[in-house]
Amino acid sequence: MTVPHQEDQDTILITGGAGYIGSHTVLQLLNLGKRLVIVDNLCNSSEESLRRALALSNHPRGSLVLHKVDLLDFSGLQHVFDQYKFSACLHFAGLKAVGESLEIPLGYYQTNITGTLNLLQLLQRHQCRNLIFSSSATVYGLPCSDQPIQEDAPTGAMNPYGRTKQYIEEILRDTANSEPNQWNIILLRYFNPVGGHASGMLGEDPNGTPNNLMPYVAQVAIGRRPIIHIFGDDYETKDGTGVRDYIHIEDLARGHVAALRKIETLTTQKNQFLKTTPRMLGCVPFNLGTGVGYSVMEMIQSMSEVVGRALPYKVVGRRPGDVAIVIADPTLAAKELGWKAEKSLKDMCRDLWRWQTQNPEGYIGCGSTTLSKVDGDPMDVSTIPSPELAPRRSLYILPQPKDKRSQRPKHGVLATRGPRSKSSSWITRGMLDERRRWSTPSSILRSLRTTFSHARSPTPAYC
Repeated sequence: MTVPHQEDQDTILITGGAGYIGSHTVLQLLNLGKRLVIVDNLCNSSEESLRRALALSNHPRGSLVLHKVDLLDFSGLQHVFDQYKFSACLHFAGLKAVGESLEIPLGYYQTNITGTLNLLQLLQRHQCRNLIFSSSATVYGLPCSDQPIQEDAPTGAMNPYGRTKQYIEEILRDTANSEPNQWNIILLRYFNPVGGHASGMLGEDPNGTPNNLMPYVAQVAIGRRPIIHIFGDDYETKDGTGVRDYIHIEDLARGHVAALRKIETLTTQKNQFLKTTPRMLGCVPFNLGTGVGYSVMEMIQSMSEVVGRALPYKVVGRRPGDVAIVIADPTLAAKELGWKAEKSLKDMCRDLWRWQTQNPEGYIGCGSTTLSKVDGDPMDVSTIPSPELAPRRSLYILPQPKDKRSQRPKHGVLATRGPRSKSSSWITRGMLDERRRWSTPSSILRSLRTTFSHARSPTPAYC
């Protein structure tokens, strides 16, 4: 299935949009009516998160297309760029486990840096110079005694994962400097995201053992793991445990929306041919944190209060490279982006626990999402709707092309949401044939029924 250009509406490219931070940002952009194209190889994420984001979205114009493409596959990525005219890109994709990066550093350098280089070349080639990069506070390495940390603090990542973020920042800075007043690149340096969507339908679903504190605490609380390990209680803090800046995932997602609005404002002003051309951003970093630090013990106690019982823990030795205190200074983001974290520690723990209790095994253990029709009856997203329930909004899931002959797959799978609107207008249209003609919703349904009528299983399989 191929989705054609739509020049009348900006299309935003999101790499790694099915992941933890990406899916929450996708939902907020859908609620603004944005047209999104997701590129994700799903190696550490699930397309179920996108189904749920689409189910939760409340704007009739929001649309979503998922391309199962790896950023290391340059030809596959180029095929995606050939189908759309992107106005901006949010780059989340990449490997992100500090411990794993120490074991397979070459894999991290290849995946994170080479994938970004492929993306950057195509953005430049297709005249899309608006980029928001998912960076990390790990670029600061061992911070100086000055806390909270400002964006001009020295960088010096201490592990391969952090170095990939630091090197990518340098690459993006060099790219922006090579074309003065052409690029808008925002580097968002995250601190410690926690929590999930208030509905409990979106959250963090780590593969294997969680690398971060709070997902591990939640798994202990739900009974998946026996005990929490506290790495050191002899730091120079009020209770001896390390202090970090934790930020609610919804606040973090809002930070991306604020960054995108900043870029859109500058781009709009530039396109209006004003007498004084506005200055583009170039490449600018922003901290996304609360400016408030909580110790490991405080986080465990807060989670215990939400759960309603004490959680077991054991103090073990320090981990190499850990520092006592890391807190963000978010002043610049407040000044330039108009963004400020709003949710409390209790909100983080409550929403994390809601996600964990509703999804004890993560996305995989919960099956397909059911979406509500107007009459309230559930409709599973994996089924093909009847003619009277034609899709109002669709999630197109496209496979990664294997070679040039298969770069235009004939069929995809629709995850539908709700019936047609009262005005009989269709929010998302696509093409299912190779004659490059527009397909109406009814022809889409006919094509899908024809395709799956010959299948052995009544539930269509993904391409």
